[in-house]
Amino acid sequence: MDKPRTRDSKEKALRDSGALNTHPVTDALFNDSDFFDSRDLVQVKYEMLRKVQKEGESVSSAAASFGFSRPSFYKILSDFQHKGIVGLLPQKRGPRDGHKLTAEVMELIKEFCTKEQPMSIPALLEEVEMRLGVRVHRRSLERALQRCEKKMASTQGKKKREIC
Repeated sequence: MDKPRTRDSKEKALRDSGALNTHPVTDALFNDSDFFDSRDLVQVKYEMLRKVQKEGESVSSAAASFGFSRPSFYKILSDFQHKGIVGLLPQKRGPRDGHKLTAEVMELIKEFCTKEQPMSIPALLEEVEMRLGVRVHRRSLERALQRCEKKMASTQGKKKREIC
């Protein structure tokens, strides 16, 4: 009776971490096994690589039976060779943060936000590009300003807030 609850909690943990496998796995290793879990993306990727490297199965056959394409297999193999088991963990794509919003850019934005007449977002973007040569996306700037406003709200309580 504990088995379904354990499986549900594992599935939730895998989903929360982004490691829940949604690819159909038809490999015999994962049929009726308590140890091998086709929902565990890291385990599925590792076993697919092992099948090719240690058992000599063809890339096409292994990729198909583990629910991946050949190009995906080679990407997974490359990630594993460069990073080890950590390379099998799912990674978010793209930049991780507002990498163009350096301290210098934020200082300039704060300078313009504290004036009596705050500038509009398009005017701020234009000013940053003209003065610093950095082209910032409108939405990145809006999120940065929201974070500033949130920070100001938490430090000033219910006092009147400025944008930055």
